Amino acid sequence: MLPLTDVLSTLDLTESGDGMFVAEQRDNPSHHIVGGHIAAQALMAASRTVPGRLPHSLHVYLLRAGDARYSVQMEVSTLRDGGSLSTRRVIGRQGEEVLLEALVSFSVPMDAADYQQPRPEVPDPETLPPVEEQLQAFADEAGGFWVRPQWIERRYIDPPPRSAVDLPEPPERTRMWWRPAEPVTDDPIVNSCLLTYFSGTSLLDSTLTMRRGTHVTTFSALIDLAIWFHRPADLTDWVLSDQVSPSGINGRGLASATLYNRAGQLVCSTTQEMYFGRRRG
Repeated sequence: MLPLTDVLSTLDLTESGDGMFVAEQRDNPSHHIVGGHIAAQALMAASRTVPGRLPHSLHVYLLRAGDARYSVQMEVSTLRDGGSLSTRRVIGRQGEEVLLEALVSFSVPMDAADYQQPRPEVPDPETLPPVEEQLQAFADEAGGFWVRPQWIERRYIDPPPRSAVDLPEPPERTRMWWRPAEPVTDDPIVNSCLLTYFSGTSLLDSTLTMRRGTHVTTFSALIDLAIWFHRPADLTDWVLSDQVSPSGINGRGLASATLYNRAGQLVCSTTQEMYFGRRRG
């Protein structure tokens, strides 16, 4: 995981032409571009071409892993600008290789019916220990991977994947409170991008729990991601993510989540599919 300052800096894309943006990456030992990260950058690129409207849905296909040592070129095409909806296509490239294709839809506020399913009854985040305390028994594993600081704080209601793998039966759901580890802007576009990054990485918890694997022992790659943004998120406070993995087949794992703010309002809904091709040595 990148620190929050690096995440935010990589969302500050450089415009290189009409509808063209440069998305800088941050290298890591495997040189692998994180799917949730590049999806967030695609959302930011599209948003830069639609002033005055907020994203309400994002659909991304991750086609190649890419190389985190090099930047990604984001090409945004205008498909539609209607009275209330705008649609953009984003293609992310490194050289001649297409890494990502995305469709992003934007909307304006409307006076219409407002309803949602209620937020689950769960303990408040202040009553739960940080994940670093929950996984302290595994602090010596994998070079301290489980207790390493990340750009988000997490407080699990259900056992996190490293604990769940040792249980007789995997828990049906993975619920957690989370928020950025440092103060963030109230810009709704930036916060939608952070939600995208979070969703693209956190839902892996649910599929790993059902597969009885961990982040350290299991190879995985995000292959597609869909998010519906219902209302702007306030990331100065905790957000509840209620996650479930209903299916795993042919080396793929499907996961879905609903995210709520502290007041119980539905912030976004998301579904993604992960690819598990091989086990790490």
